[in-house]
Amino acid sequence: MTVRFEEQNWESANYEYVITRVRSRRAKLFDDDDYRKLVRMGPSEISRFMEETEYETEMNALGARYSGVDLVEYALNRNLAKHFEDLLRWSDGRLYDYVARYLRKFDVWNVKTIVRGIYSEADAKEVEDDLIRAGELSEQLLDQLVAAGSIEEVVELLDGTIFGDDLAEAYQDYEDSGVLVPLENALDRAFYDVLLSGLPTQPEVDSPTGLYVSFLTAEIDFRNLRNALRLARSGAEIDPAEYHIEGGRLFDADEIGALATSTDQLVQRVRESTYGDDLDAALDTLEAADSLIEFEYALDAALLEYSDQLSNRYPLSVCPVLSYILAKEREVDNIRAIARGREAGLDSDEIEQELVIL
Repeated sequence: MTVRFEEQNWESANYEYVITRVRSRRAKLFDDDDYRKLVRMGPSEISRFMEETEYETEMNALGARYSGVDLVEYALNRNLAKHFEDLLRWSDGRLYDYVARYLRKFDVWNVKTIVRGIYSEADAKEVEDDLIRAGELSEQLLDQLVAAGSIEEVVELLDGTIFGDDLAEAYQDYEDSGVLVPLENALDRAFYDVLLSGLPTQPEVDSPTGLYVSFLTAEIDFRNLRNALRLARSGAEIDPAEYHIEGGRLFDADEIGALATSTDQLVQRVRESTYGDDLDAALDTLEAADSLIEFEYALDAALLEYSDQLSNRYPLSVCPVLSYILAKEREVDNIRAIARGREAGLDSDEIEQELVIL
């Protein structure tokens, strides 16, 4: 199910109504106790548990066609798309535009998922199961991308979309390096360029637009952190500065390249930044991370914590809505990780290491 993007009257914005609805939805998200229960269940028990939760409608609707982890996967993705369609349906004017722009992140997710699947020679069915059809790309185009026989074909199919020019330019770097970072960075760059297009670079801090820009700026900073670390640890002869995403405030292109080789220096730089006071607990987790994947999970938790801080500080703004989107994503990711982990026979401790919770 693909989100519909429509023109809205920018002079209106029904923050109070939407935030009231969002708070109600946020209260229904799984908590730590729910995750502790799930990690001790088998796949069939997880399915039964899901049928008694917010996911009941999707589990029942899909139960005749799927079972086990497949059922959980499809129910999660359909529920996520439903909730984000609701956000657009509720929102008016400027708020609608903010939410619609941000939901294009699922186009980025889907294209990355497809490219990674081709790169790793994954089964097309497995790739399709991982798609979240909550962005702007059409169902037909997504199906064509899943069926593509090569990454080059994916790049060609996306010609004419917001990703086309950036992907075409990055494809040669991918060919030369053999790693996906140039392509994934190109997708991120295109997304954030569109996201920030038309927005002031120095808006009034406490204004609706200012808060939106603050949120996006933080996300770009954390994306730059993630990309720099991936490049540094890939072993490829690529300068992280070349893949710096404009729009952040924490690092410039030259600095991110120098810091990418040292996790300790990166954490210290964040501690000294405007995010430091809000992220003490998350930064402790970052410092303790033993691997890149743990560091990335900790980054996700840090961004979620920062978005919650903005929501509490500015309760009548776009921040609670965007924070809810992040929290809902994390819930879906966590449930998926638990279901897959149990199916693979991982023990509870191994699965819990893959969860992003605050």
